Amino acid sequence: MPMLLNCDLGESFGAWSMGMDEHVMPHIDQANVACGFHAGDPLVMQKTLRMAKENNVQVGAHPAYPDLMGFGRRSVHASANEIHALIHYQLAALDGMAACAGIELAYVKPHGALYNDMMAKPSVRQAIMKAIADYYRPVKLMLQATPEAENHRQEAEHYGIELLFEAFADRCYDDDGKLLSRTKPGAVHNREKMLAQVRQIAEDQTITTVSGHTLKLQIDTICVHGDNIEGVEAIREIREMLSK
Repeated sequence: MPMLLNCDLGESFGAWSMGMDEHVMPHIDQANVACGFHAGDPLVMQKTLRMAKENNVQVGAHPAYPDLMGFGRRSVHASANEIHALIHYQLAALDGMAACAGIELAYVKPHGALYNDMMAKPSVRQAIMKAIADYYRPVKLMLQATPEAENHRQEAEHYGIELLFEAFADRCYDDDGKLLSRTKPGAVHNREKMLAQVRQIAEDQTITTVSGHTLKLQIDTICVHGDNIEGVEAIREIREMLSK
């Protein structure tokens, strides 16, 4: 199965523009579309869905904590019931708009702090899994590929849902398989290191950590970022490399 590329899109809001979606969409396989809680509004969601359909790109919901001002990057203390409801609310909104556009929404990838909490806190992860399991039709959950993948798979089996494991093209990993904190030197790869990491993932399903160790991971899709011209050019190079 060829390696897929996913990207967070539809993150503009009103008069505020974010990203270069029109330039990114032709080069990816999966679009993680914001659902209005950290970014995105009805018109942006509609435009992004139509663009995905035109480019034959699979669509996933990109729900977040209710944090427009902080772009969903701030953690919110929420109960399991609150997480269940906010996932359903955002998923159903995008799913309904997708259906109107003739698209079947395929998966959920939480955003920002909600994603980080999902990976770090079993209670948050299980609340998200239960929300997806309780949705009216099957959708998959996208989460980070780590050495804990087998535990995550067992959790998902308990709830009867399927997982997609992702790696990050432009981020350095620590020896535990977690993303190296952005506060540390070398946390974000330059173009050359990013291309080398993507090639390694595609060929071997491995990551070389910050200390030089090699981690074997199950990876279904690679997350890329196209917030600027340099990012878009990198995505084009990655797409070309993976197509060879």
